[in-house]
Amino acid sequence: MNAAQLLLQGDGVTQGVALLLLAMSVGSWVIILWKSWLLHRASADVVRCVAAFWQSASIDEALHKLQAFDRENIVIPMVVATKIEATGTLAGAGDKSQQLTRVLRDALHAALAKLQYGQVLLATVGATAPFVGLLGTVWGIYHALIGIANAGHVTIDKISGPVGEALIMTAAGLAVAIPAVLAYNVLGRSIGRIEAELEGFARDIRELAASQPVWSA
Repeated sequence: MNAAQLLLQGDGVTQGVALLLLAMSVGSWVIILWKSWLLHRASADVVRCVAAFWQSASIDEALHKLQAFDRENIVIPMVVATKIEATGTLAGAGDKSQQLTRVLRDALHAALAKLQYGQVLLATVGATAPFVGLLGTVWGIYHALIGIANAGHVTIDKISGPVGEALIMTAAGLAVAIPAVLAYNVLGRSIGRIEAELEGFARDIRELAASQPVWSA
């Protein structure tokens, strides 16, 4: 009897746990594949955009180059944000240096939010999937004990099915959690490297923009 047959013979709780683990696995793998592709592109984009910016003769030329390099639209908003305009509100209060700090911080946070999207799901799946599998394990053992109690004696047919369900749920919980945890750590390191590059670029462009009497973007 295979795993599918064992699960089909289970009750609503067993099947519900199995479906929940399946949904967690599909969701985590979608995030893993998508974020791997996104971070691979973003990492290359940031390096090329920073190099192209500092090799440009003007801010307009830099923005023109960034249009071709910044495929994930991460660096361009930071450059555009340095255009300071008088608004007559508290957002325009303070000197130019203070305003640049504020707008660049906001642009950096927006870029990091895009890069970190999905990390919470991976962390949640990695932390909870073993316990969801454990719920199925406990429920399967409970069924085995009930079968023994009703039969009045131990027979292999009374315990094999529920125990099989329990073992499958244990393995399924770990199979869902382990890839999510590994991906969370690996992708987190990639995000950290990109974040360091963006923070350094934001600091440098802030100093450059603050020193220019006229800064157009």
